[in-house]
Amino acid sequence: MIKNIEAKIRLASLIVLVSFLTNIIISGLVCFCCYNLVLNSRKSIYVLDKDVPILAKQTDVTNNRPAEYRAHVDLFHSIFFNLTPDDKFIEYQMKRSMYLVDESGVQQYNNLKEKGFFTSVLSSSSVLTLQTDSVFLDPQRKYFRYYGKQKIDRRSATVLRSLVTEGYLKDIPRSENNPHGVLIMNWKTLENKDLENVQKNTF
Repeated sequence: MIKNIEAKIRLASLIVLVSFLTNIIISGLVCFCCYNLVLNSRKSIYVLDKDVPILAKQTDVTNNRPAEYRAHVDLFHSIFFNLTPDDKFIEYQMKRSMYLVDESGVQQYNNLKEKGFFTSVLSSSSVLTLQTDSVFLDPQRKYFRYYGKQKIDRRSATVLRSLVTEGYLKDIPRSENNPHGVLIMNWKTLENKDLENVQKNTF
């Protein structure tokens, strides 16, 4: 009789212990699931568009960084090399581009200015447009190489030039003048040569 009572006590103790451990495990799983649910909910916000809620999700900025790097390189070259025969516009473009590059951009600007490049644009009424072919990017080294073609439309001729440049990229805080939060470093031109020179009929 006593043995039966002891066996029942041991069985009851085992059941209580198993129940206790099971409750701890279940509670831990519930807490973990709730924590993940809260984290996921923080990544989602709703934006009202004319009283219609639209789900907007938070994304990791590093996921889209290579695309932003390429866009920044393309933007800088577009601003620096798309020019019209207007000294105020050229000055405005150069000022905008200097927010996107380090002192290497200032050096190239000064070199072009000393060689009379901008004076030539004004005197020949040239319109310069740049078309991007591709931007090679090494995200690990933050190195880029830019390939493009520049069209120089003068009164007397139309010149097509190849443009190849390279440099490195540095992450900086975003600003109104630098929306991508990227600074081009050690920028230099590797190639800038004529591909075509088509004379215009001047009579």
